[in-house]
Amino acid sequence: MANIIVELSKYILVVCIILYTYQCFSVFGYHDYDKKQRILNRQRNLMLVIHFICFLVIYTSTNELNMLIFYAVQGVILIVINLLYTFVYPKVSRLVVNNMCMLISIGFVMLARLSFNKAVKQCVFVSGCFAASLFVPLIIRKVKMLSQWRIFYGVVGIVSLAAVLVAAQVSDGAKLGFTFGGISIQPSELVKIIFVFFVAASFYKSVSFTNVVITTALAAFHVLILVISKDLGAALIIFVVYLIMLYVATRQPLYMLAGLGAGSVASVAAYHLFSHVRTRVLVWKDPFAVYQNGGFQVAQSLFAIGTGSWFGMGLFQGAPNEIPVAEEDFIFSAISEELGLIFALCLILICLSCYVMFLNIAMQLRDLFYKLVALGLGTCYIFQVFLTIGGVTKFIPSTGVTLPFISYGGSSVLSTMIMFAVIQGLYILREDEEENLEREKAKQLREEKRISKPAKRRQAPADKEKRPLEQPKRRAQSKPRPRSVDEEIGATVQEALREKEREERAQKEKYQ
Repeated sequence: MANIIVELSKYILVVCIILYTYQCFSVFGYHDYDKKQRILNRQRNLMLVIHFICFLVIYTSTNELNMLIFYAVQGVILIVINLLYTFVYPKVSRLVVNNMCMLISIGFVMLARLSFNKAVKQCVFVSGCFAASLFVPLIIRKVKMLSQWRIFYGVVGIVSLAAVLVAAQVSDGAKLGFTFGGISIQPSELVKIIFVFFVAASFYKSVSFTNVVITTALAAFHVLILVISKDLGAALIIFVVYLIMLYVATRQPLYMLAGLGAGSVASVAAYHLFSHVRTRVLVWKDPFAVYQNGGFQVAQSLFAIGTGSWFGMGLFQGAPNEIPVAEEDFIFSAISEELGLIFALCLILICLSCYVMFLNIAMQLRDLFYKLVALGLGTCYIFQVFLTIGGVTKFIPSTGVTLPFISYGGSSVLSTMIMFAVIQGLYILREDEEENLEREKAKQLREEKRISKPAKRRQAPADKEKRPLEQPKRRAQSKPRPRSVDEEIGATVQEALREKEREERAQKEKYQ
């Protein structure tokens, strides 16, 4: 019976995730509010169905009661996040909320499959991070001075990274963060958000050459600290985010070309300076040639992806635990093995739909500061997804970054939750802008009507004065009354007499 449930679940999950993904993009084609709400409600229901089926398979495979209790707790968390967000902020983007819950639920499922203890911790992380991020949209909406805190953003970002460089312990060859009470805190995850605000505030103030040079120098300082700390993944994300924001703010292709050139030089320098960078490049080129010297992780990842094929092997039917750090950096490989490539590709498309929504918000915002913030956070999110998936599939060298909302990690969940909360705040601002615009149009229309009414009143007496003068004209132009027979005969006789008189007068003039 268990085998039948597992086998059927593979195809049901694929159908559900395809439907969910299709609705992520089809919702953009509807302008009717009710139709959108129906689509978004179906999305939410599909997310809950996928979560239920996955845990049904997990319970069938393990026969552990704590899995059922854990499922109930997760279900409550997901429903609370979905409903509370829309209740507190009625104007939020429900598509972003649905996608956030969907990604979190997939993370819950895979962590419960890989490590039950980490899955429990992840639930705690998600609950706490959601509670902390729930106030972020309110701050974005109410605080009007965020664009003026450029110096504050720059100082906080540099000091945080410098503290990691000086005081953090080395972990896996890099200084990433601090550990308190068994909980690891990675400041670079939050610095990415602060850095976006710093760049947006700087370019909002000015895009002059002098300001661009100063901003570039400070951005390079952020990257340099991360490179020295050997946190190359975060350094690469900050570098790419800065280039995109620089180009959008200035519209100068030369800045982009100069940045790409500097990045290329820095990459070559990092290759020669850091041994672990050279190892990752060698693994990327041929992981099987250096299988025992760093290539084991990537090789196992490729084995898992290939084994899963299109529909996956089913939960608890594969061997994702053989992949090192499968709960964090390589969780995409575990998803591909047990849930299938179709499920994994749909997961990528869901992340892409989030990015499309971020860009949509950025394009519709009128304020340059908020526009740059939305663009920067969207780029930060999608590029991190690209680095993670590209690394595990050997598309690019592995960078050691996590898959947002899915991978295990409190700092990653917190930064991504805040990122999405900021986007929701910007979405609410956009809705406010549209309402204010409609309100101004309505006010202007009422003012025009108010002005036009006295003019009509002033015009009315003048019309009355002209009316007696126009009456004779209207009588002259009116249709003549029909004449009687006597009047017709009389007129004929009079016309004949006048004609006779004219003839007589003409004869007299002739003889004279």
